[in-house]
Amino acid sequence: MSTNTYTIREIQQVDNLQIAATVRAILIEFGVPKVGTAYEDKALDSMFETYKNPKSCYFVIVYNKIILGGAGIMQLQNSEENICELQKMYFSPDARGKGLGSKMMQVCLEKAREFGFEKCYLETMPYMEGARKLYKKTGFTTLNEPLGDTGHYNCSKWMLKEL
Repeated sequence: MSTNTYTIREIQQVDNLQIAATVRAILIEFGVPKVGTAYEDKALDSMFETYKNPKSCYFVIVYNKIILGGAGIMQLQNSEENICELQKMYFSPDARGKGLGSKMMQVCLEKAREFGFEKCYLETMPYMEGARKLYKKTGFTTLNEPLGDTGHYNCSKWMLKEL
């Protein structure tokens, strides 16, 4: 999928270093704690391998061979329910305000439905207002407590969407 010269595509192994650096830079930009968040996830350094598992997929946004962000879906950890988690959805400043977030949401949620998930869960930070606005617009509702056990104890906003 392309928007002008922006492309959303599945992650490739060669993307690992670039997406890890991009996500960490975005987390630092927003002042996200380095512990208890995606910043310290071991999976961040091997995203291609992490999302090769069944019923999981990660997509990146590419512009002129530069990865500007991404998002993925995977079974919610430590949950017996048929719920996926929208994971590591971050965009660099160059990708924001162009409608790419909405397009990425469509791609991820379509893939979640294709995999047969019934619900989609996500965790975010209270000050990531732009992201939360997009999630609400997409049909996510706020929860009072987390689901599963993602290990992201510093993420204090939880949302869920019926698929």
